[in-house]
This record gives sequence, structure tokens and C-alpha cells, in this order.
Amino acid sequence: MNIVAIESSCDETSAAVLANGRILSNVIATQLIHEQYGGVVPELASRAHQQHILPVVARALSDANIAKTDLSAVAFTRGPGLLGSLLVGASFAKALALGLNIPLIEVNHMQAHVLAHFIDERKPAFPFLCLTVSGGHTQLVRVDSPLVMEVIGQTQDDAVGEAFDKSAKLLGLPYPGGPLIDKYAKEGNPLAFRFPVGEMPELNFSFSGIKTAILYFLRDHTRTNPDFIQQHLPDICASIQHTLIQMLLTKLKRAVRETDIREIAIAGGVSANSGLRTALMQLGEEQGWNVYIPRFEYCTDNAAMIAMAAQFKYEQGEFTAQDVSPLPRMSF
Repeated sequence: MNIVAIESSCDETSAAVLANGRILSNVIATQLIHEQYGGVVPELASRAHQQHILPVVARALSDANIAKTDLSAVAFTRGPGLLGSLLVGASFAKALALGLNIPLIEVNHMQAHVLAHFIDERKPAFPFLCLTVSGGHTQLVRVDSPLVMEVIGQTQDDAVGEAFDKSAKLLGLPYPGGPLIDKYAKEGNPLAFRFPVGEMPELNFSFSGIKTAILYFLRDHTRTNPDFIQQHLPDICASIQHTLIQMLLTKLKRAVRETDIREIAIAGGVSANSGLRTALMQLGEEQGWNVYIPRFEYCTDNAAMIAMAAQFKYEQGEFTAQDVSPLPRMSF
């Protein structure tokens, strides 16, 4: 079973090859053009995907030492994501599958983040809870099997990744700002400043309020001291990061109490945040959880996780017709 997988949901063009459950290659082309605009520009992203996709797929096959004629199926991200970006990946995948006369497999991007845990040898046991955190999503997912998942809590407005990036922008940090907040937070005091946190019902999240609180906090302090941010940057970053992480872990602890599931995983781009990884490991030790954290290379968008998700679908014979279209708002 040789599967080539394509990921193009946002601003990374990626292709990977999986052979009998093992990832042989995982090539990622990052789009640097968005840095000058302070965020992803959808039209520019789709054009960059068009430029990158052919060499990226060719490189993935070459690195895996797999000829396209040896492929068993082609997998691709159907959604959620940016429509133009998804169109490029879907169109290429459909054409490749049609030309080779092999099956086509659609993959849900967020489910693939969860299944990235099955790339490595240490895998969570079913059922497990997965906190999926990224720039576009914040979800608590109950995972009963590779193909049976249920969202039991999610953000009602903004994602935690957006809260990190918008906070960084308010601090004058370049895009993407989330990793920079993580970097400066290591040098600061997480309890230096306190931010009010709103309460959401059940297992849901909300990050719009904390973003507004940070905006007003910085506005008020820079009025009296124009150099406030520069003088206190590490402490501000540490305090913001601490607050956001506690918001995530508070709901996670509640989910464990309500489900009595103690197999805990994180996934998505924000799972690369060192503060979150450390805090979750410490909480897991305190609570007696089995905690699973993906390797950094499988946290952000990548095709290896698409390939892994596709393997489970391939084994169940879940293939897709050629008339499939991208779903930018694809649900779980």
C-alpha cells in the first residue's frame, strides 16, 4: 500500500508518501510572501500553491524512492481551509489519480491533525481526548477509533492560535507572531500581569474577550509610558501565554472529569508551543494522565498526517469520486 498525500489547506504546500503504514517522505514548502502583509493573503497563497505543488510532489516521490506507477492511492485535504488553496491540491490530486487510474481519498484536515499521533510508535489508546489547537480551530475531540471522532467542545468565536498571533501584532512583533510570544515568554514572569478571563458554558472556549483585554491593557499602559512594551516584553508575553494556556487546560481538566478518559493528546499548530507542551506534561503527571504530544514536524500543517488519515480510509475502502469539490468549512 503506497499512498501519496497532498496538503494545501492554507499557506504550506506539502506532499508525503506512506508505504504500508510508514512515512517515507514528508516535504513542505512554506510561503514566505505573507510575512510582509502580516497574515495569509488567500489569493497569494493559492498562486504559490500552483508554483510549488508539482516540485513538492515530485520531491516526495523521489525522497521515498517510489515511482508514481507504484502508487496505490492519492489522498488530499478536502477541507477545512482556504478555498483557493484547497482547489489547487484537490485538482492536482484528482488529475493524478485519474491519470494513474488509482483510488482517490479525501481527508478532513482537523481529523488528520488528530491522527498524526499514529505516525510514531507511541500511540494513544482508544478512546482518547485530543485538544486540537491551531490558528483557525480550537476543539476538544473524543476519539473512539481512527474514523469515529466527536467534537465535545470548541471555540465559539476566535481560535487560540489567532489570539496568539493578534496579541503578537499588538506588541509590534512580525508575523507569524505566536512562536515569538513563545520565545520571549521563556525569559519572562508568567504572573507579572493578569488578564480577565470570561467563562463559557460546558466545554466550549472563547478567545475574543481576552484579545480585547490585551488591547486595552497595552493601550492604557503605553499612554503613560510609551516604552512600556519594550521595557516589559518578556513579562507581557509570558503573562499572555500563561493565560491562554490556562484557559485551554481548565476545559481539558473538565473534559477528563466528565468523560473519565485519561488518555490525553494535543494536536495542531499551537501544540508546537513549548509552554503548552510543558504545562500539559506537568498537569498529566499531577493528574495521572497518559499524555501524547506529537513531534514538532507533525504539529504544523503537513502531508504526513494526511497520509496517515488516508491509510485508515484505504483499509476500510472509503474512496472518493472524481466529482468531489473542496469544502472550506468542512465539519468534523
